[in-house]
Amino acid sequence: MNTKCWVKWLIALSLIIGGTGFILAGCSSTYQGPVSDHFDGTYFFNIVPTKRKTLWDIIRWRWQSVDNDSWQAFNVRPVKVMPVRIRSGIKATFINHATVLVQQDNLNILTDPIWSERCSPVSFLGPKRYHPPALALDELPPIDIVIISHNHYDHLDLPTLVKLDKQFNPRFVVGLGNGKLLRNAGINKVSEIDWWQTLQISSSFNITGVPAQHWSTRTRFDMNRTLWLGFVLEGKQDTTYFAGDTGIGPHFELIKQRFKHVNLALLPIGAYLPRWFMADNHLSPKDALSAHQQLAADYSMAIHFRTFDLGDDGQYQAADELTTLLDQQADELHGQFIVPKVGEQLQL
Repeated sequence: MNTKCWVKWLIALSLIIGGTGFILAGCSSTYQGPVSDHFDGTYFFNIVPTKRKTLWDIIRWRWQSVDNDSWQAFNVRPVKVMPVRIRSGIKATFINHATVLVQQDNLNILTDPIWSERCSPVSFLGPKRYHPPALALDELPPIDIVIISHNHYDHLDLPTLVKLDKQFNPRFVVGLGNGKLLRNAGINKVSEIDWWQTLQISSSFNITGVPAQHWSTRTRFDMNRTLWLGFVLEGKQDTTYFAGDTGIGPHFELIKQRFKHVNLALLPIGAYLPRWFMADNHLSPKDALSAHQQLAADYSMAIHFRTFDLGDDGQYQAADELTTLLDQQADELHGQFIVPKVGEQLQL
């Protein structure tokens, strides 16, 4: 068994004890609050109940997994963000993984920012990136808001968040229970929100937490103890939806019912194989296309692919499969679905 395969076995087995399995002081948090339709007083749960993966599920996945050697490091063309702010419309720059710079209503917003070399609690083990971010941290425009969908290491990257806090002092918006994790790291400008809760940023700009179908954990002791969510960014004229990390479910229709017109949807497509293991929590390309159609979005942008090797679908399969589906349904497709290159910018 080669080194890469051994590492993937260790990562996979550690999922059963939470995150990457390391028990680090101050690296987890939990939520205490009233019972709701997605919180039983101790644990959060999805609209459609999902089964927690067992040790045998993990072993089955790794035993049957095809070690995909198609992953190769590649360089990224330099990109610049001009203008620094925009007053009308939406501009989205795909930076890496689930990290997008959204410029809207004179605000600069980062989604699930990760600039670390690995998505892991330690620097020497865990999934390693295969390309650099499209922008270095010091190349970013002033960041006003950072939204974080859940506490997995590839979405809540504390070293990056600490750097952003020192550089820009933005407002961080997270799901219930995740504020403590940031505050323990010295980040204090944090707002926690629930599903369907709206945070007013200004008289003309709101951020609303919306349901996602996923899970949360950073250690073996905090499984589903903090909330996972997506976000709707409502400006004076335009609306952006960031799905975070999610499987397919009724929440897309619910979001459409509440927010009538989505101009841009940011939808994850990668780490979707094997389906028997990933379907509960990760969209496949086909699922992402279905979500795009349910939302009736003017534009969707694919995210969560090609940066970290987190599933069995390889580096290009998700993008290639989605591109094929889009070609097949071009005549029936509502709006446009973009499969971006790293650093690609979409202006609406």
